[in-house]
Amino acid sequence: MARPRQFDEKNAVTSATELFWRRGYHATSVRDLGDELKLTPSSLYRTFTDKHTLFLRALDHYRATESAEARQRLDAADHPVREVLREWMLWLVTCPTDGTPGRGCFVVNTATELGTTDEEVRQRTEAAFEVTRQALRAALAEGRDRGELSAGLDIDDAVELLFTTVLGLRVRERAGHEIERLTTAIDLAIRALGPAPAEPA
Repeated sequence: MARPRQFDEKNAVTSATELFWRRGYHATSVRDLGDELKLTPSSLYRTFTDKHTLFLRALDHYRATESAEARQRLDAADHPVREVLREWMLWLVTCPTDGTPGRGCFVVNTATELGTTDEEVRQRTEAAFEVTRQALRAALAEGRDRGELSAGLDIDDAVELLFTTVLGLRVRERAGHEIERLTTAIDLAIRALGPAPAEPA
């Protein structure tokens, strides 16, 4: 059977992303994808080659949208850096895309599920993680340059602390941990950046 005439490949990738995000790679079958995308197996294979190829496209789609959002929210040019970092981390654990809590981050979920067993996936998850690190680095450097953070703050060390905190938050959000406990962890991570430099006398 030929695919429907109204078939939209971009919409199909978006739908596949949602399904893989909810269920994971291994728990999502070709039949599941066909039902979700309203495609017969032959049409799905003809369009996307195989499940793995479609998964890579779904991961790329998520990275493109998520990375853009993260960069925008971590832009500390017009706001105090501590405020920006705290609001960003709270957003990560309180504002899932579809309003459904407990899904975590698709990239983090994928890295946890597939680890280093799939090189193409590993390259994508590491690239996504590096985008986050770079956005954190830029925000922290901006705050240090403006005198909001200590001139002696080691930016690279601070990036690793916050990045590791973020990964833990995403896992805990997926596990359904209370937001109050996650907020405590966020506030402790922000305080670990050190006190604000004293105003000159």
